[in-house]
Amino acid sequence: MSKAQSIYSLKSVGSPGSLDFRLYMERKGSPISIWHDIPLWADEEEKVLNMVVEIPRWSNAKFEISRTEEFNPIKQDVKNNKARFVRNVFPYKGYIWNYGALPGTWENPSHVHPDTKHPGDNDPLDACEIGEQVAYTGQIKRVKVLGAMALLDDGETDWKIIVIDINDPRAAEVNNIADVQKHFPGLLEATWEWFKLYKVPDGKAPNKIALDGEFRDQSYAISIVNECKAAWEKLINGKVLAEDISLIRGNEMDTIASSANYTGNDECQPSEENLDKWFFLRK
Repeated sequence: MSKAQSIYSLKSVGSPGSLDFRLYMERKGSPISIWHDIPLWADEEEKVLNMVVEIPRWSNAKFEISRTEEFNPIKQDVKNNKARFVRNVFPYKGYIWNYGALPGTWENPSHVHPDTKHPGDNDPLDACEIGEQVAYTGQIKRVKVLGAMALLDDGETDWKIIVIDINDPRAAEVNNIADVQKHFPGLLEATWEWFKLYKVPDGKAPNKIALDGEFRDQSYAISIVNECKAAWEKLINGKVLAEDISLIRGNEMDTIASSANYTGNDECQPSEENLDKWFFLRK
């Protein structure tokens, strides 16, 4: 167990894969916001970040931090009134990294980034952790930044920060995007292809990738992290309008949400799709 994980504990409501599933985080028995209470920097001097894992590698269920609910629990994403799962685009099984978010960051939807020419997607920054350990939902990993890419998703900039767990056996050798290419040959190409194609089995067009389809280096990626951290600070301090984002943090309410006060749609049903099916999209 990591040092960070020993400070926090998890509390689940509902069953994974169902629409009422919520995973909350507590600190010393009291609820906290997964987005707003966990610090971004685990060690700022050493440039080590905290990453909250939403989706373990090789899995299909699309979990995400709730933007609107108190304490921002991790929930099951919903599409067409059903639990959302990503398909297996050959040769990939589910997500090909541990996928999650960087707490204390925000992609401001009112800010048009000069390099992507599109506004932010109103969520915390996404992170793809490439280490060998398969994580679990709600795990807090201490990671270092290696690089970045950007999708253009429904007219919004959707940054993907490439990171590695500092405790990974190869972490000492991997410090930049070029090191990923050297020590994880093929992974960057697979990452590019995965993000481009993962929605195609659901009938959507391939995703557009910004920055001429290129990965940017560690320095550039850290600048994006710092930019989104500054945006989050303005959000949490009330200097910009939160709109549909819950800013409830630890000690602001006495009790954690439970199934008794969950207000989701009881008529939603889990997906019954075959999650072992391959989709062959290469030509």
